[in-house]
Amino acid sequence: MFLPVQETALPKDLVGAIQALKQELNAVILAHYYQDSQVQDVADYVGDSLGLSRQASQTNAEVILFAGVHFMAETAKILNPDKLVLLPDLAAGCSLADSCPPDAFAAFKAQYPDHLVISYINCSAAIKAMSDIICTSSNAVAIVQQIPPEQPIIFAPDQNLGRYVMKQTGREMVLWPGSCIVHETFSYQELVKLKVRYPNAQIIAHPECEAPVLEMADYIASTTGLLKYVQRSDAREFIVVTEPGIIHQMQKAAPDKVFIPAPATNGCACNQCPYMRLNTLEKVYLALRDRQPEITVPEDIRQKALVPLERMLAMSAGIP
Repeated sequence: MFLPVQETALPKDLVGAIQALKQELNAVILAHYYQDSQVQDVADYVGDSLGLSRQASQTNAEVILFAGVHFMAETAKILNPDKLVLLPDLAAGCSLADSCPPDAFAAFKAQYPDHLVISYINCSAAIKAMSDIICTSSNAVAIVQQIPPEQPIIFAPDQNLGRYVMKQTGREMVLWPGSCIVHETFSYQELVKLKVRYPNAQIIAHPECEAPVLEMADYIASTTGLLKYVQRSDAREFIVVTEPGIIHQMQKAAPDKVFIPAPATNGCACNQCPYMRLNTLEKVYLALRDRQPEITVPEDIRQKALVPLERMLAMSAGIP
């Protein structure tokens, strides 16, 4: 007689179990603002891509659990080849990274042999390896401003961020036509209606949004930039035009203010990143317990990708 395999029961105190495993493994949990609030609250550091990259480059932990998406965990591994890097769910990918296949980008790049390649960090390790400098939404404008004006630039993979950077810097760039499914779902028409309902609310938006939405915004910045803005602003109400996971940190930082998630097209919940939300508290525990899923990067790709990442960190030294 064959008995079914019994699954190991999860501990009742998941948070306590995670903390115990962290100590046992000398592990650090890095989480993006777009994670579920429970995951954010168990992390050692919560931030945007620039902050997370800095933390990954500086940590003394032997194990890095990255509560984010695949390209973020890859970045941590590129910066820490000798550390164990875990991603709670390997299916946590990125529509923006997927929109830039390496073979297609290599052919695109070959058309512009004299161009410097600046790639948004939301790309695969293979794309990073083909890049000259990496940027994030926090530092993209500042990095482009450091490039000599006579140097032509390819910007990949997010065309919306690229257009925003062009507008801010006055630089023409060749844009790879990629985009984020979350930030493209925000509806200009629904945003207008929401502004009518909340006339005193300021509209704050991420630069990955499409141009008509950005034109409505009172303030445009990375997730960290938006978080800092709501803390110092005199406004009491904010319409938040980015993945609503950031609202958890906004409410903690400014509990006396009101944060209204911007509507997506047709009123769906598409403004939540389906990939970010694959990571759960249970999966964080299991990843630490089982030391998997592990993120690996081929060494030749890792070494090539490390160069533009280190350039980004050096060029961003003065950016908070």
